[in-house]
Amino acid sequence: MAAPTDHTHHIKIRSTQMEMPSSGLAGRTEDYDRKLRDTQDELERIQQQREELERKKVELEELTSRKRSFVSQQAEFTEKLTSALTLIDRELFEMRNEADDLEQCRACFAGHLDKIQKLNPENWTRENTHEKLERADISIELAADEYDQAAAHFEGTRSAAIFGRTSKRARANSRAAGPSEFLQNLRNGFAFNLPILALGGAALAIYLLK
Repeated sequence: MAAPTDHTHHIKIRSTQMEMPSSGLAGRTEDYDRKLRDTQDELERIQQQREELERKKVELEELTSRKRSFVSQQAEFTEKLTSALTLIDRELFEMRNEADDLEQCRACFAGHLDKIQKLNPENWTRENTHEKLERADISIELAADEYDQAAAHFEGTRSAAIFGRTSKRARANSRAAGPSEFLQNLRNGFAFNLPILALGGAALAIYLLK
């Protein structure tokens, strides 16, 4: 019996079958690169967002700090200005009242000055000297009395120096209670007119009865 014969089959494999298609590899490489770029772009975007949020956070903290500072200054200066306005209004009110009082005082003093300056003893006769002296003394006494009243009224005010007063005694309630008797008399026209007429008439009557 003949021995079996071994048959060897040679399989021919093309070289191209052992190699990966270049087009497929290139496609996967490009896809990888694209994904890598997308990932990097996303990371950069996230980083930019983070930086933007950090910048906004810093800005917000700065604005909050400035706002607190402004509110504090607003409250401080509101209090200061309100207090100053109240004091200014009070000061202006007192200044206007004092100015009104000074106007009346000036009119009073001007009347006394006019009367006193018109007194001229050189022109008095022997017969009327006594009468003239009586009336002159009354004029001087009235002027002195009202001068002292005015000095007392303005004592403690900015006008006190006019009368040689230096006292700083407060007179906050002097005007609140109403005008003084001296100023009331000035307003009514009795401060120097009526007393002079009354006392002058009395002096003249006494002189004539002698």
